[in-house]
Parts: sequence; C-alpha cells; structure tokens
Amino acid sequence: MVTKDRRRPGALEAAVMAALWAAGAPMTAAQVQQEVGDDLAYNTVQTILIRLHEKGQAQRRRAGRGHEYWPAEDAATAAAAQMRAALPAGTDRHATLQQFAAGLDASDAAVLRALLAEAGRSA
Repeated sequence: MVTKDRRRPGALEAAVMAALWAAGAPMTAAQVQQEVGDDLAYNTVQTILIRLHEKGQAQRRRAGRGHEYWPAEDAATAAAAQMRAALPAGTDRHATLQQFAAGLDASDAAVLRALLAEAGRSA
C-alpha cells in the first residue's frame, strides 16, 4: 500500500521521463530537478537519471562537470514497448487484449480499429 508520503513505484522515473520528453532538448540534472519540482533533492534526481541511463531509457553526454540527458526514444515508442511487455509468452494474450480493448473509450477504439485495418492492408 502507498501511503500519503510515499509515491507509487516508478512515479519519479515517470516524472523525470515526462520532463525529458517535454523539453525537446538535453537537460542537466539541475534542469530536470527544477522542472519536476516536488521538493526533490538534486541527488535524488541525479540518481534517477543515472538509473534511467543504465536501463537504456535515457542517453547522456558530458556537459562541464556533469552530464546532459535526453530520452532514448520518444514517448509513443516507449509506451508501445510497455504495452508489448504486458503480453509475455505463456499468458492468455487473448484475455489480456480483450480487457485492454474493453477499457478503451469510443474514440481510442476507433483509432485502434483504423490502425489495425491499415496494418492488415500492409501485411
């Protein structure tokens, strides 16, 4: 259970990635800290950026005594990878996809139908 003072797992990484995607240019840890806010310590932001780099989710280059970071892929590509990861082998993929589709609103369902039809024509 997540208490009022505790964030859900992955929330800080998600906030840092959102800041990197929104920036459209490489950012230092200090810039990310300012953008994310939430009274995060500089060292916390720096640790998150290092972990994202180690996971391959962020790239970096030297900038003075520190580094600048940017996303390894755009937000849509990252979200699609997470969706594919939710369909591991050995699970009931049909049931998982059915539950996903059932949770879509009408406009998202229409977009998905159009994309699937387009993919079917390309295959």
